[in-house]
Amino acid sequence: MSYNIHTQTPREKLEQFEEMYLSKKAALSKNSKGREREEKKCDYRTDFQRDRDRITHSKSFRRLMHKTQVFFAPISEHYRTRLTHTLEVSQIARTISKALFLNEDLTEAIALGHDLGHTPFGHTGEHALNEISKDGFVHSRQSVRVVEYLEKNKAGLNLTWEVRDGILNHGTKDTPSTAEGEVVKLADKIAYLAHDIDDAIRAGIISYDLLPKDVIDCLGQNNSQIANTLVKSAIVNSMSDDVSVKMGNEEFKAMYKLRKFMFDAVYNDSAAKEEEQKAKALIHYLYCYYTDNPNKMPEEYIDTAKKQSVDRAVCDYISGMSDRYCIELGKELIIPRVWSV
Repeated sequence: MSYNIHTQTPREKLEQFEEMYLSKKAALSKNSKGREREEKKCDYRTDFQRDRDRITHSKSFRRLMHKTQVFFAPISEHYRTRLTHTLEVSQIARTISKALFLNEDLTEAIALGHDLGHTPFGHTGEHALNEISKDGFVHSRQSVRVVEYLEKNKAGLNLTWEVRDGILNHGTKDTPSTAEGEVVKLADKIAYLAHDIDDAIRAGIISYDLLPKDVIDCLGQNNSQIANTLVKSAIVNSMSDDVSVKMGNEEFKAMYKLRKFMFDAVYNDSAAKEEEQKAKALIHYLYCYYTDNPNKMPEEYIDTAKKQSVDRAVCDYISGMSDRYCIELGKELIIPRVWSV
């Protein structure tokens, strides 16, 4: 194939670079399955780069700053939030993707968008909405709804199919259609295990001495070493064009043993979860209140209630809240105001 470098746009040069140098299992931006609404191509950015930029500039991305990772509405600025988790997933995923000569722009876009639909109070809020919503609630599906419908005053971000597929299928039971999506799925696990250990130790909930010895012997002595070992394992075991993105058996088993330890010691039974029942009760209360009084929601959600369903509108409204906004709204609706003359 011949190219005239003097007449090519920067985007076309980038597409040419991808075609010449990326792995056979990489997703090429020029071969994207496209957007739901066709758009004129950008002269300077590939389609996946445009998707990354749209996500970064979205309101839902900014709100991640005030959403829980593990600790509810933390006062200390040193604990991870859903935003810092997202950035760490992006960094890990890009490292793996670059080493494997995959499409780093697609990887980054998926990573930055994977948690846009997450609720306040992390997975506690997600489980609470899923319990009470008629249609159920899963944050990965809500993340796709955010980029397809809710952002930009219900115009959506009109992202490419590959980015939406990666966002939708980043969960444990799902299988992304691209190698870049597989990288993000793995990076998500690496990131939350490594940084949740760090946060739990900072909170005094666990210490490195309590981590399973065989896990430490395999993965390393601290969260940095653990993350580095898992990343290296993913790269070394995924370099062939004939294999999917995967980790070595030894490291994979150690990772899941560490994951079980974290669920037992931190996620399900620790000071980090002392307020969980209150958070669930608040989510349930808000859902019931707005289901009974949909006209009390902002106008954009009232419109969704009329055109789609009250259940969907209420889930959209609650899942978009930050921890602190949710708490303040609960105080406003539940606690009586002091009467003064």
